[in-house]
Amino acid sequence: MTTSTFGQLFQEHTPNLQAFALQLTRDKNDAEDLYQDTVYKAMRYRHLYQPKTNLQAWMMTIMRNTFINEWRKRKRKQQIADLQIPGVTFSQTSATHNAGESKVTMQELMKTMDQLEEGLSKPFLMAFRGYKYEEIAAEMELPLGTIKSRIHQARKLLKNSIRRQYQSSNLKELLS
Repeated sequence: MTTSTFGQLFQEHTPNLQAFALQLTRDKNDAEDLYQDTVYKAMRYRHLYQPKTNLQAWMMTIMRNTFINEWRKRKRKQQIADLQIPGVTFSQTSATHNAGESKVTMQELMKTMDQLEEGLSKPFLMAFRGYKYEEIAAEMELPLGTIKSRIHQARKLLKNSIRRQYQSSNLKELLS
């Protein structure tokens, strides 16, 4: 089955899949993420789909399994965090060490944040503090898409600024 043919068949079931994702997650953003993961997996494994069988049931099975696997992963992380072993924090129990966290201090990040305009920094800081996109949009009285775009732009600008900062400091170290 070609990608375009499969995509056309898939589009017929989009409303039902989105409703099922919302039913599973009970959160609009999580439902959208689950739907996108399902689309990706369905397209990636379309060669496993048996023609003339129930495509919607096949896709809902993919969605349900993806949801269950993600739920189990979150549950395991929570169990590790709840262990509260003296001297061990959750970040120390992760499988890999991210050296990036130790290189960028909060002071450097805040200094870079001060350079952003308020329209980008305010939604980014709210998201950083744990607010959901809908809450940020309501607080700032802006459309949800605008908030998502501004947060993305802020992340991109911060990342590029910090990258330039470290590249220039590394270059100075090499020259001295």
